Amino acid sequence: MFAFDCSQRVGSQGVRIALAMSLWSFAVSAQAHDFWIQPERYRIAPDTPTALTLQVGHGGDRQRSKIGLRRITRFAAVAADGRSIDLRDRLHPGDASDANFELPAGGYLLVLETDARAQSHLPALRFNDYLRAEGLTPALQDRQRNGRMQADGSENYSRRSKAIVRVGAADAMAQAQWRALLSQPLGLPLEIVLDQNPYAQPRPSRLPLRVIYQGRTLAGALVKLTRLEDDAQPFATQYTDADGRADFALPGPGRWLLNVIWTRPLPASSETDYETVFSSLSFELDDARR
Repeated sequence: MFAFDCSQRVGSQGVRIALAMSLWSFAVSAQAHDFWIQPERYRIAPDTPTALTLQVGHGGDRQRSKIGLRRITRFAAVAADGRSIDLRDRLHPGDASDANFELPAGGYLLVLETDARAQSHLPALRFNDYLRAEGLTPALQDRQRNGRMQADGSENYSRRSKAIVRVGAADAMAQAQWRALLSQPLGLPLEIVLDQNPYAQPRPSRLPLRVIYQGRTLAGALVKLTRLEDDAQPFATQYTDADGRADFALPGPGRWLLNVIWTRPLPASSETDYETVFSSLSFELDDARR
């Protein structure tokens, strides 16, 4: 998806070229929207510098995100007791890694948020295909209701990502501490929260979760579970039920990504048609016997 920073002045010729590029990139992959935090390791030693990159896309279209530092509004590590350690000064997008961080022993959710200044503009057919592929029913219903299915579509969007990291003997954390860390929303506009600790011993068989949008559980959202070592296609998908819940079988060892997207129509006076949020949660499962 093509994105540009609205705070920059872009000439009309540059806009036309950029829009053409956006159409090409969307034709290559309808899944290039997915974005996540990728620590070099999800299980690290205390106070040990660890590299992190910001990833976007899947399969052959996977790449480092080119997002600029000024668009990242938050990068922090949230502990089970609610403490938030500000890590934004550790960010340096475009270097060999996008961030280096170190943390004391414990379990954490790394969390990253961007502003919503990025925009995408697509012709009607591709925009409608994108909305269907991602389960964005509010936009589809809005376009159908207003007779705009043949009109080009536009959105501004933001990204909200979390990653679970274990530092030192974090497995020693009590189940209640893990539950507090993983199941409590962090107040993001859109986020996935887990109702089961995937690191519990014995290893659970299910991975139940909730999707929260603007402070409420969200029904009808498409949640994708993807194995990052083999990420050309999702491993499994589910729509959230009336209570905003989905329930996956807990997958095997590997690095995993959960992601969800949601949108809302904007007033006719707005610069774009919709405001969209992309949200993800990444984690790593060890061999259950270890």
